Amino acid sequence: MNPRIPTVLVVDDVEMNVMILEEILKDSYNIITAGNGVEALDVLHKTPVLPKIILLDIFMPEMNGYQMLEVMKEDESLKRIPVIFITTSDSESEALSAGAVDFINKPFLPDIVKLRVKNQIELKNYSDSLEEMVAEKTAEATSTLDNTLQALANIIEYRNLESGSHVKRTQFFCKALIDYLLESDSAYAGQLRKMEPDVIVKAMALHDVGKIGIPDRILLKPGKLDADEFEIMKTHTTVGKNIIEEMMRGVKDKDSIYLIHCRAIAWSHHERFDGKGYPQGLKGTDIPLAARIASLADVYDALVCARVYKAAFSCSEALRIIREGRGTQFDPLLTDAVLYIHDRFETIVRQCQ
Repeated sequence: MNPRIPTVLVVDDVEMNVMILEEILKDSYNIITAGNGVEALDVLHKTPVLPKIILLDIFMPEMNGYQMLEVMKEDESLKRIPVIFITTSDSESEALSAGAVDFINKPFLPDIVKLRVKNQIELKNYSDSLEEMVAEKTAEATSTLDNTLQALANIIEYRNLESGSHVKRTQFFCKALIDYLLESDSAYAGQLRKMEPDVIVKAMALHDVGKIGIPDRILLKPGKLDADEFEIMKTHTTVGKNIIEEMMRGVKDKDSIYLIHCRAIAWSHHERFDGKGYPQGLKGTDIPLAARIASLADVYDALVCARVYKAAFSCSEALRIIREGRGTQFDPLLTDAVLYIHDRFETIVRQCQ
């Protein structure tokens, strides 16, 4: 089999039809064959290189052409292979309605067979090249967006005299917590899998993006904030939410899971499980799960690291404070998970100074 030329699968229970099609196409294509739908599917699952096109008879024993095409539509690896039905003139409309890209009438006219196969393979190649181009551009755009948002998060941390490590540590804390929740098949495991947990970790980078709108005199104040200053500081949650929503307006995919998690975390990571947090006063599981996870990661890091207004606590002291917040400030299930994997958190603190 020549790897430089396309492969065509011919499926027909009449051996003479297969021989004729092989003879017509053999100079330009690799030809593989099957006698019915069941056999053809077996060939497709075993062949190292999928065919560029399938010539498929409609009326065959065991599994006819329509049935085989329906099976292919449900298989991610097969559903994009174009199918040309081998048909009689009175079934052309039905053949196209079933999902075939074209049809070849019996008896076969060699020039027509060659042209229809050639045209459909060229269309398939063009479609594949477009998809590859779109995938490359999408990956490039995603990488650029990720790098830009990570840089923005680091700028905010540098302004906050945090050297950028706070972003990395909170992301590592989130990943450690999420990994354990999935490993242990916790009550949140199913929900987390649907939320694309790796994206939650990535979104954590922008949890404090709203601090870009907080004046330096408040953000960098070395002592405790007074009541008025604290009210201004609290607005970083809604400012963050507004910034993310502005980003959403420029994204074609309005349901981007990444930006949805970014908004939930930026807006709600200061909510409390008992409803006494801000800015919305959400309570319990009304607080987005991503934000409840982010809250624990953010508070733990704030405790174990020195800030302009406080010295660093030890990991054991931070753990005691987290434990005391169980059911009031923090989700009980998530708190228990942090207490169970505290050694992972301590390792992150040691490695990410």
